[in-house]
Amino acid sequence: MKNLVAGNWKMHLSPREVAGYAGRFAPETANLVGTVDLLVCPSFPALPAAVAAFRGTHVAVGAQNMHQELSGAYTGEVSGAALVDLGVGWVILGHSERRHVFGETDALVLAKLKRAHELGLKAIVCVGELLEERDRGETEAVLRRQFSESLGGAGPALVTKTTLAYEPVWAIGTGRTATPETAQEAHRFLRGLLEKALGAASEGVRILYGGSVKPDNAAELMAQADVNGVLVGGASLDPEGFAAIARAGA
Repeated sequence: MKNLVAGNWKMHLSPREVAGYAGRFAPETANLVGTVDLLVCPSFPALPAAVAAFRGTHVAVGAQNMHQELSGAYTGEVSGAALVDLGVGWVILGHSERRHVFGETDALVLAKLKRAHELGLKAIVCVGELLEERDRGETEAVLRRQFSESLGGAGPALVTKTTLAYEPVWAIGTGRTATPETAQEAHRFLRGLLEKALGAASEGVRILYGGSVKPDNAAELMAQADVNGVLVGGASLDPEGFAAIARAGA
């Protein structure tokens, strides 16, 4: 399967900056068409500009979050239905910052995942352990719980349509990166969980690595057997640097 290289812009890049970014990134990666899947996930205000700027290109556009309800009195939230109306095709769910800064639970991530699939959105569900959990030797227990409670209830048919992302929280924005071997160890464990849940169909589910991915480590990370792409944070804000990561993915 092709690698997926996804950029999570977080709360960066304004709508007026998106066109310039697209004008640099799309030409830089035009020769990669068919060899790697590319995705950018701007903030909500920048989504319309991104959909317009990347329309007709090989770069897909996703959102960083969504509410689990179609509509309602949820001030400050955005529904998946509104994302679909905008022309957005992907959504990130359960990112470590949503879990640990905003208190999102596994049950909430599951509800969002079910709604996303109902609406035809492709979902990336993030899992990963905190530093203290890793130091206590709880990495596998945390991943098993998050996998079971964030995805398990969705049923095999939906899990096969979902992309996983492993985020070692201790390696996000800290400059610390899990070694390729450490990443592969966690991805292999997640692949085992997928195999138990889906059987042979598990081989079609991509598992991305997300944790201080940069142009100089992307190729080695994606060379690992069970790493099927990357979810890139800060390094995706530079179109040339992100293009270099995309080339590594191809």
